[in-house]
Amino acid sequence: MISDCRTYLTSPLLSCIPFVIHGFGTATWKEKDFSSRPETERFQRVSVRQVHSDIVRTVVSMSFKREEGDALVTGMDGLLLVIRTADCLPVFLVDTRRRVVAAVHCGWRGTAGRLVQKSIDSMVKAFGTEPGSLLAALGPSIEGKCYEVGEEVREAFVRNDLSLEGFGSHPEKKNRMTLDLKAANKAQLVEMGLKEDSIDSVMGCTRCDPGMLSYRADGNLAERMFNFIGIQPAQKSF
Repeated sequence: MISDCRTYLTSPLLSCIPFVIHGFGTATWKEKDFSSRPETERFQRVSVRQVHSDIVRTVVSMSFKREEGDALVTGMDGLLLVIRTADCLPVFLVDTRRRVVAAVHCGWRGTAGRLVQKSIDSMVKAFGTEPGSLLAALGPSIEGKCYEVGEEVREAFVRNDLSLEGFGSHPEKKNRMTLDLKAANKAQLVEMGLKEDSIDSVMGCTRCDPGMLSYRADGNLAERMFNFIGIQPAQKSF
């Protein structure tokens, strides 16, 4: 489902949760829009210095200090967890029972490092989340047919005893292959106990869609898209 003016995309599955606000950014959603749009202006934004790691940061205070990491988890309302992507896969996790959300930045290194699973582990440890009750939304990323990788990527998956379900043969190069980040991370979510119908996928290839931003297409000149999820601030009663 595309919001007005293609500024950001939303997951139909998560859009049904009253306390959740979320969006997968496009090329037209800029950082300044957070403070100018009525749905996001009242939130405090939280982010990490993304380094393609398996590090998860749990936010339990408004005074959270920006550190290295590639996933954020919180049960606090009034915060927007923000991750930036330009081909990597953004994943949102929601625990509707405990009112906890997570934003995960899954490139091939984070995927090979089981980052999405470690994010769920953090939710379990900090908030008592039951993985089988989680909802997940996978945002737009580079699609498998456009994502060429080398043998070192496959070897990283093998070392961590991961499913090779997302790998495919390259149509032209014998020593290269393709990787479907969505398929690889969905396999990890299912392994953790999530139900198939609790995992939503927002379609779109960042390399092919001119409305997206892509590192593979534009190299170091590529900007980043802002993906966000948060818990709506509690309504004040008088």
